[in-house]
Amino acid sequence: MKKEKELPSSEEQKASNENLLIRLNQNYGKLSKGQKRLADFITAHYDQAVSMTAARLGQQVSVSESTTVRFAMQLGYAGYPEFQRALEEMVMNRLNSVQRMQFTYGRVPQGEILETVLQSDIEKIKMTLEEVDRVSFERAADTILSARTIYIVGIRSCAPLASFLAFYLHMIFPDVRQVQTNSSSEIFEQMVRITEDDVVIGISFPRYSMRTMKALEFANSRKAKVITITDSVHSPMNLYASCTLIAKSDMASIVDSLVAPLSVINALVVALCMKRQEDVKKTLESMEKLWDEYQVYNNDEINGKDDALSMDGKRAVPPAKEKA
Repeated sequence: MKKEKELPSSEEQKASNENLLIRLNQNYGKLSKGQKRLADFITAHYDQAVSMTAARLGQQVSVSESTTVRFAMQLGYAGYPEFQRALEEMVMNRLNSVQRMQFTYGRVPQGEILETVLQSDIEKIKMTLEEVDRVSFERAADTILSARTIYIVGIRSCAPLASFLAFYLHMIFPDVRQVQTNSSSEIFEQMVRITEDDVVIGISFPRYSMRTMKALEFANSRKAKVITITDSVHSPMNLYASCTLIAKSDMASIVDSLVAPLSVINALVVALCMKRQEDVKKTLESMEKLWDEYQVYNNDEINGKDDALSMDGKRAVPPAKEKA
C-alpha cells in the first residue's frame, strides 16, 4: 500500500524558504547581468514567476530559456523543474516580514530606497491593470448593487482599505457594515443576521488572515454572496468567493504595499457611483446641506486667503499694503 505523503512541518517549511533565499543572496554576485535580472524579477514577483516556464520567465526579463536554466543550476538545483518546486514551496508557505525585507531590499542602497519603493508600486499597478478581470469587476459591482446589506471585512494592514471602502459606500448605499475584528467571536456576532440577500467583501493579502477566511466561510454557509479583493487566483480567500478582484501586492518588505488594491477599490467605488448617479447626487446634496447647517467644515477647512484663520481660531488680519 502506498504511503500517503506527509505535509512538511513548519520548521521544514521555514528551512525551505530560507534555503532558496540563501542561495539567491549567496550567488547574486556571481550571476551574469541577465541572471541578475531573473533574480530581481523573482525577488519582486515570486508569486507570478512560480507559474512560468523557463522560456516564459526568460522572455519576461529578455533572456533566453537556456540562460534561465543555467540560472537555476547556478543556484545549485539540478535543473529548472527542481528550482520551480523550491519556488512553489516558498510561495505556498509565504515569507515572514523579516524575510521579505531582507529578500527585496537587502541589496538596495539607502539612497535608492525612495525610487525603488515608488517604482515597485508603479509596477504593481501596471501588473494589476494587465491582469484584472473586467468581467469579474462588472459582476462585483452588480452584486453589490443588488445586495440588501453590504459587509466589509479587512484585518490588520487591510483594515485601512476596509475603512476607506466603507466610508464611500456609506454615501451610496443605506446599509453598509464594516465588521470590527477584535476577536473571531465578535465577527460572527456582527454577521449573525447575514442572509442570501447580502454580500460580504473580504480583503486579504499575504500573509492571509485566518479571521477573514472564517468570516467568508461563515457568509458562504449562509448563502450570502462573497467578493474577495486579494493578490492571486491561488489565494485561499477565493475558496468561498463568487467573484474575485485581483490586485497585485507583493508584500516583499516589512511595510505592506497597498497602492494597487486601493486603486482597484477606487475604481469599484467610481463604477458604483456611475451606476447610481441620481441616488448619489441626492445623497451628496443632502450631506452638503447638513455640513453647512452644522458647520462641519467651517472650523477645519481652509477655503482661501479671505477665510484664513489664525491658530486661535480668530480671523487673521491681512498685513497692510505698502504705499507705492
